[in-house]
Amino acid sequence: MVKTRERYVKTIRFGNPDKIPLNPGVPRESTLRVWREQGLPEGLDYMDTVLKILGIKKEAELKWHFLDVSFKMDPEFETQILEHKDGHYVILDWMGAVTEIADTFDESYLRSAKDFVTRKWHKFPVATSEDWENMKSRFDSSAPGRIGENLRKIGEEEKTKGKILTISFNGVFWQLREWCGFENLCILMAEDPDFVNEMAEFWGDFVLEMLRKVLRVIVPDRVLISEDMAFKAHSMISPAMTREYIVPQYNKWIPLIKNWGCPVVELDSDGFIEELIPVWIEAGINCCSPVEFAAQCDILNFRNKFGRKMAYMQGIDKRLIARGDKELEDHVMKIVPALYKVGGYIPGCDHGVPPDISWKNYIEFTRMLAKLSGWL
Repeated sequence: MVKTRERYVKTIRFGNPDKIPLNPGVPRESTLRVWREQGLPEGLDYMDTVLKILGIKKEAELKWHFLDVSFKMDPEFETQILEHKDGHYVILDWMGAVTEIADTFDESYLRSAKDFVTRKWHKFPVATSEDWENMKSRFDSSAPGRIGENLRKIGEEEKTKGKILTISFNGVFWQLREWCGFENLCILMAEDPDFVNEMAEFWGDFVLEMLRKVLRVIVPDRVLISEDMAFKAHSMISPAMTREYIVPQYNKWIPLIKNWGCPVVELDSDGFIEELIPVWIEAGINCCSPVEFAAQCDILNFRNKFGRKMAYMQGIDKRLIARGDKELEDHVMKIVPALYKVGGYIPGCDHGVPPDISWKNYIEFTRMLAKLSGWL
């Protein structure tokens, strides 16, 4: 099983693995409910079941182990239901935002991406200097419980199971957006750049100190920066603004991460990312995901433009996985073999797997990838 980790690193770093790990995509709660109705046995893991159906060894599956490290605020805000009417909750959530969701969900769906949940934001926690002072007090890198007990021991045990040791945290744009809100943050970048830089510096220093503490204990295989910063056809902020506000903090983190020997620094951003990839490359990021096809991301064009400077995860159009059959096969065969020739690519659904992708089509999609990746 240790080979799974070796295959992952060799693939992303443009080496020559004997096989490419399988990572077809992760279903959400609603998807799993549909799959149970379509034949996935109750109580069985979906990927274990797919591999058994296809007759593939379990070592084929790419599995992550997220190290027990918390970059979240502490203390959290006390959650409250502020209003319940017309089938909606208005909630003061754990991050201090006032958020509206359908009452078919509860507050836990605001904490993690368990399902596809539409929400509306009414208010954000940082609007005044007093708000900002309050928020800063919630991010103390020395607070107890930020680093789990037996971090190294547990990490080494997970390594032997072939899992990819991962540290994950919010990037600068993501974190400042959570504090201020997207529109408010964009206005602040234009009208109060000093305040934006102050928040960015604070987050950069907090993450840097956390990384120093963790890397002294254990070095991960992968650092994942969550940084949704693009719309369907354009980035949310310009490359120039990215260089001004965000890259200075990356320049604190990424050299440290690489100097400790972590081979993969991956950035996760939805949307159209082509105009941002050059900035990420300059900053030392060497992998990005999920490369959304519907957001006009042409992964083959990316490879032609940026060569071996950037590796990719996912990138297969979820809409075509849902359609299946010849359309999907043509799409996969156009993308996957071409990228495999150079390396630096692990294919999969270009975001969370939605419920319109049937259980049958998911199995057939995995079969296609398994054949191309050396497992069948």
